[in-house]
Amino acid sequence: MKKLFSFMLPGLFLVVTGFTQASALPEKAQDKSAESKAVQTQVDQSAADRVAGQRKKIVEEAVAAIEQTQKALQALNEGKTDDTLKALEATTGKLELILARDPKLALVPVSVDMVTYDLFASVDTVKASIKEARNLLDDGKVQEARSLMSNLASEVVISTTSIPLATYPDAIKAISPLLDKGETEKAKPALQTALNTLVVTTEVVPLPLLRSQHMLAAAEKLAEKKSRSDEDSKQLDQLLKAADEELKMAEVLGYGTRKDFEPLHNSTLSYSKLHKWQGEDIMQHIVLKG
Repeated sequence: MKKLFSFMLPGLFLVVTGFTQASALPEKAQDKSAESKAVQTQVDQSAADRVAGQRKKIVEEAVAAIEQTQKALQALNEGKTDDTLKALEATTGKLELILARDPKLALVPVSVDMVTYDLFASVDTVKASIKEARNLLDDGKVQEARSLMSNLASEVVISTTSIPLATYPDAIKAISPLLDKGETEKAKPALQTALNTLVVTTEVVPLPLLRSQHMLAAAEKLAEKKSRSDEDSKQLDQLLKAADEELKMAEVLGYGTRKDFEPLHNSTLSYSKLHKWQGEDIMQHIVLKG
């Protein structure tokens, strides 16, 4: 199955929390900050909304076309040539209907899956892990370094499987002549090959960026208050510091550089400056990326 990767910076589940046994790093998960926990529901919802948006693009006829192709392959393996031909005819009909609607359509989605990899570790721990991996590579211990580095991800991975309309319909149409000639042993791998040409596009959404954005949104609401209490100011300071820490995590994990996240970094202002501003003035300093 061909895979195409598209990397997106802003928009559950498998959680990665440990390191290799040989590592001198903490084996137990390090707890997340209170600010991170506070925005987690919103982060989960943002990821779910993005997946829901992708699933809206799924075309029912395309799903039916795949189901009929699989049905044809099963019938072929059972020696039911007539059933195979009927299923192939149904597949072709579904594909022709899709192309009739939009002849220029290249990929038509049939399924969307999501997996979340969340890292329960501090920025310093991640830096130490990267350093240890480099040392392992220098010592020629490639597999140990590989195991260690495989844990260093904090992201939502959204995979969309699609039918490539430039090749799939023709591949299906090529099966029937083989069956008409009685060449079922050639038809089987040809049909399986057609199924293997489905295209998987992968979108990676870094969780630290999502968290920082939601933290800044919460900070924005506090900053808009014309008269903040001492508790409000303390919470505001904590939100800004937590958002800045999330951005540092995104950088150390390689999702971008400080320059890439400069608008968000500019939003994480120190409390000593922020508490002096009120109302609309703060809007000039908090920048949120959608």
